[in-house]
Amino acid sequence: MGVDHKLPEAEHARAKFREMKEGTAEDWAIIGGHFREFAGSVADRVLEHLRLLDGDFGGFPVDRLEHSLQTATRAYRDGRDEQYVVMALLHDIGDTLGSYNHPDVAAAIIKPFVREELHWTCQHHGHFQGYYYFHYLGMDRDSREKFRGNEHFDFCAEFCEKYDQAAFDPDYQSESLAFFEPMVHRVMARPLASLYKLEEPEETAA
Repeated sequence: MGVDHKLPEAEHARAKFREMKEGTAEDWAIIGGHFREFAGSVADRVLEHLRLLDGDFGGFPVDRLEHSLQTATRAYRDGRDEQYVVMALLHDIGDTLGSYNHPDVAAAIIKPFVREELHWTCQHHGHFQGYYYFHYLGMDRDSREKFRGNEHFDFCAEFCEKYDQAAFDPDYQSESLAFFEPMVHRVMARPLASLYKLEEPEETAA
């Protein structure tokens, strides 16, 4: 017989410990149940945060949301799979909170849900994107060369060349955010790997 992971009858049940070392199995059953419910809506929270990029131009020809949509649309129309398209959609979501390290923020969000090459590309795309403009700002446009030899180097370079650096066209007809929402929900429905990934409850015997 499996363990019953359902939430207790009390909707707002809380653990009773004051320090974690005092916790009991009952406490953690309560917390685990709440975690599943909260984690299950992560895609909605991510999409809500992505909408914060709407209207934020930062001097670019298109706002940051349109850039994200355009990057994802180009990848989608090129036949990329859903994990790839979702990475393309979310690659700059960190702009609002991580102005100095936005790729790290985005990469942390998608890491549990995508293949390693997609996570690596998201995390390092700032260096690769810099090839197209760093030299205009007195920076090293060859910053990406420090990753030369990495197995994902060409994969990331292709992402930036074909989709990211090309996605600033005000006349391009991107798909809407609503178009991509089901993909985000599917990709983020269940983590591929996570420290906090809980085993699915076993079916109880009849």
